Amino acid sequence: MPRYFAIAVVFTFIGFAVVGKAMYIMTAKKDYWTQVASRLKRDSVSVKPTRGNILSCDGQLMAGSIPEYKVFMDFQAGITDSTGTHKRDSIWAEKIDTICYELNQIFPSKTAAEFKQHLLEGKHKVMKNGSVGARHWPIWKRRVDYNTFCEIRKLPIFKEPIYKGGFHWEEYNARRKPFTTLAGRTIGDLFGEIDSAKNGLELAFDKELRGTNGLMHRRKVLSKYLDIPVLAPVDGADIVTTIDVSMQDLAERALVDELKLINGEMGVAILMEVKTGDVKAIVNMQRAGDGEYYEMVNNAISHRCEPGSVFKTASFLVALDDGLIDTTMTINTGCGVMEMHGRAMKDHNWRRGGYGTISVPRALEVSSNIGVSWIIDKYYGSNPTKYVQGLYRVGIHEDLKLPLVGYHPPYIRMPDTKTTDRAKYWSKTTLPWMSIGYETQIAPINTVAFYNAIANDGKMMQPRFVKQLVKDGQVIKEFEPVVLKEQIAKPSTIKTMQTILEHVVSQGLGRKAGSKSFKVAGKTGTAQIADEHGSYHSGTTRYWLSFAGFFPADNPRYTCIVCIKKSGLPASGGGMSGVVFHHIAEGVMAQNLKLSVADARDSSSVFKPAVKQGNNTAADYVLTGLNIKERPQLQQEKTSDHTIPNLTGMGARDAVYALEKRGVKAIIRGRGKVKSQSLYAGTDVKQGMKCEIYLE
Repeated sequence: MPRYFAIAVVFTFIGFAVVGKAMYIMTAKKDYWTQVASRLKRDSVSVKPTRGNILSCDGQLMAGSIPEYKVFMDFQAGITDSTGTHKRDSIWAEKIDTICYELNQIFPSKTAAEFKQHLLEGKHKVMKNGSVGARHWPIWKRRVDYNTFCEIRKLPIFKEPIYKGGFHWEEYNARRKPFTTLAGRTIGDLFGEIDSAKNGLELAFDKELRGTNGLMHRRKVLSKYLDIPVLAPVDGADIVTTIDVSMQDLAERALVDELKLINGEMGVAILMEVKTGDVKAIVNMQRAGDGEYYEMVNNAISHRCEPGSVFKTASFLVALDDGLIDTTMTINTGCGVMEMHGRAMKDHNWRRGGYGTISVPRALEVSSNIGVSWIIDKYYGSNPTKYVQGLYRVGIHEDLKLPLVGYHPPYIRMPDTKTTDRAKYWSKTTLPWMSIGYETQIAPINTVAFYNAIANDGKMMQPRFVKQLVKDGQVIKEFEPVVLKEQIAKPSTIKTMQTILEHVVSQGLGRKAGSKSFKVAGKTGTAQIADEHGSYHSGTTRYWLSFAGFFPADNPRYTCIVCIKKSGLPASGGGMSGVVFHHIAEGVMAQNLKLSVADARDSSSVFKPAVKQGNNTAADYVLTGLNIKERPQLQQEKTSDHTIPNLTGMGARDAVYALEKRGVKAIIRGRGKVKSQSLYAGTDVKQGMKCEIYLE
């Protein structure tokens, strides 16, 4: 019993000691251990999902997420001794020069001395709670890629576990574009530092691309941190766009080449599929301070301006659809200058005497300002509201409701709306000048949608940029083509306009936009625009040059618009924008060719080649290589061995053989087949004769 009693007393004292120590920790050391615990656990750690990819129409990656890191140092991490001094301080003193040297090798823009000063500043920083050393000190101010992150992780101290060495990081989803700037403004960008969408499709479909954050608890178990998932993150969906990479590249190169050639300020090109409204290419190039061209602003959807003569198509479409004019009607444009309500309306060739009396179709072919404005003023001058309502009806004023941020619907004033500022500046000259593309504000995307409706037999399609949402290889949402207007005008009116636009290219001012391989229809446009001060007359004149059309004209597949802004003369919508249109159209059609080996042979030619009299050994070798067992009869020359033969069409070897066989010396000029010879066929051979044979 005495021994049991002694053991009980000992355990009692131990129990009191444990309780006392616990009370001491809970009171006197409460703040210290609370701070330690906060470093060892986090109850709600947000887990970011992987942002979805943006793909081209054929599945090529146009924007994808890769990890990037911001790296930090916790100078209070690690084990301390009884005096509160970090045991790793001696390691810091020994290794800091090495660390800074290696950091300088990784980031050459900052010297080793600057790195050392920066790290020591963080190490000696005094926190609000009195502790020395920053907890979240940035090692490098910007994000680094994965390879750079791995290099940093190999350095002394940084390679230690987080709780021991103090090196830690934040991971981000960085966006990368394999095709760099291709369709850059339409694809969009992210604000890198705050990981949020900036513009383009990245912003329009940010919710679908971003996904949903997850949640986890983080605990320190023994010497390691353990992440306990609570809610798994949901990765973002991929979006499949309508952009065709090859067509986009083709359109961009064609536009930039022309901008450089004419020293243009800005250019836009949009290529749209007729039946679906799919935007296959959209280019927005603007000259920067270094003289090069970059995608800075999505002018294709946001740059509202006076469209110029491409608007004349809408004016005539309204008049044709209202039955006020037909293709047999003629217009007397005079000498190229006509007074319109006290203001001179001029055709572009007024200095050469004008066009005289022309038909309605010819007025569009030669883009006669007088021809169009006279018609509209004559039939709508007493009721301009009817004309503007007609413009609304044919779709040139349609709000396309595009998903891209920055889109501005057209602005076309209604004359009788007295309660708004639309009627504030309406005058008698407004109608004739509006009819030829002034006094309105329209973005290129609206103009191309209007021309696409004409190509599509009157059905207006909404421009489509995204076809599908895809998740884990499965289509979760389909964006079907949207019809904005079933019929913008009567079918007969549309057919008439299609024919007129085809003639604009075949026999009008749009010839340079045409092609020898297929038919093209469209309209040129050249508009004088205001300068940055809002003036049309101060300084150098600026022009908005455009060409809008579709191809092939007899079975339209694509609609395209090209717009160029430039200062000074020469300036021609057909001669500049039309040239870009030509290159885009021919390039697109060439990509769609289905080639066959059988097409390489002319059906009208014989399969067995003709073999002229000459060195038959070579001919036999060729025929054997072509697997022709039946030898064709050799073409016999009707000359004897004593006269000069006809060498035309022979190869050099056969021609030399035929001459030297007769004792005539051959002198060869050029390469290829014999085109001509200095001695005529049938000439009697004489000793010492020389014959020059010219090859081509």
